[in-house]
Amino acid sequence: VQLQASGGGLVQAGGSLRLSCVVSERTFSEYTTGWFRQAPGREREFVATIRLSGGTTYYSDSVKGRFTISRDRAKNTMYLQMNSLKPEDTAVYYCAAGRSTLSTSTTPQGYTYWGQGTQVTVSS
Repeated sequence: VQLQASGGGLVQAGGSLRLSCVVSERTFSEYTTGWFRQAPGREREFVATIRLSGGTTYYSDSVKGRFTISRDRAKNTMYLQMNSLKPEDTAVYYCAAGRSTLSTSTTPQGYTYWGQGTQVTVSS
């Protein structure tokens, strides 16, 4: 399984960005996929996921209502639309895939395959 993230950049607070993650064939049919982020000096934290079972989405409290995760099966691409960005959203964002359970889908341990990360910087 391969994942390739892109779309990061520098944006002012209140602005928007859309991240993309191109995945290998059959990834969406075999794995739960999601986004995580890691700021300097901090642990990698969960952002959003699309679960394999039912395609349901789930978000961290810190991004709920501002970020939207989606996927386009025909393009083998997952997206993270980020609106109303805040300086505290600044981090390297990673896409990931794995056979996670309901309880592990919000933890890095629930994912086996990772993209290379894309930097998002939000200025105040």
